[in-house]
Amino acid sequence: MERMFYVNGIDLATETFGDPADPAILLIHGGGHCLLNWEEEFVRRLAAGQRYVVRYDSRDAGRSTGSPAGAPPHALRDLVADAAALIGALGLERAHLVGMSQGAAVAQLTALDYADRVATLTLASSTPGGPGHAYDDLPDMTAELRAVLAVEAPEPNWQDRDAVIDYLVEAERPFAAAGHFDEPAVRKLAERVADRTIDLAAQLINPFLLDAGEPWRHRLDQLKAPTLVLHGTDDPFLPLGHGRALAAEIPGARFIAMERTGHETFPRRHWDTVVPAILSHTAHR
Repeated sequence: MERMFYVNGIDLATETFGDPADPAILLIHGGGHCLLNWEEEFVRRLAAGQRYVVRYDSRDAGRSTGSPAGAPPHALRDLVADAAALIGALGLERAHLVGMSQGAAVAQLTALDYADRVATLTLASSTPGGPGHAYDDLPDMTAELRAVLAVEAPEPNWQDRDAVIDYLVEAERPFAAAGHFDEPAVRKLAERVADRTIDLAAQLINPFLLDAGEPWRHRLDQLKAPTLVLHGTDDPFLPLGHGRALAAEIPGARFIAMERTGHETFPRRHWDTVVPAILSHTAHR
């Protein structure tokens, strides 16, 4: 069921699955994505494990409040405040946070700045301290991805559905593990995203313009929420060393490497491992 929640002066489009009496899991998508990137079958598998699962569109994504493409007036910390406020708006005392990439950065900061709202953390395709902060001890993105990103792809005609879908597919391809890009599945998702999103240009551009604020890597040892870190072995954007470092710097964190996986929301082939891992991690907390 999709509902709008008004928090911090904006509307967040939200879908819920399962029984509100069950422990709540809040799914926080990555930059350029929307709630649809948490595939419905994946969400329903979590809900079937007696969890109340919430997926939502961040600012500028999907059907939530947007801002002009190229000129977002908010910063990363506003996304953090939104996540904390949404937990309260849902009538929850706290939630288990599952974040991917930029969503994992939001989850880290939510657990640091709104600790009473967070039961556990599950961080996927992430890095210590979040985006926008480079560290010499962490590996750079691959040379292949750097070469792709050095050539800015021309924006499509946003009114041309077919061109937009092609653009969405090709935007995901470089981040997948080599030889494991599921184009039919990505295209099917792109069609749904294109048909649902209010302003695709804002969704794809604005998240990468946000001010990340002060680094917080030095604060990771203060995290109290039990943490599970998942990372693709073939992540070209944040290579595997980022995930291992993140897990090493959070007290008691557990690490799972996802074989033949790039910088992508949990591929279907890993659901039989990832879903039980999240359900186990969020049990009895």
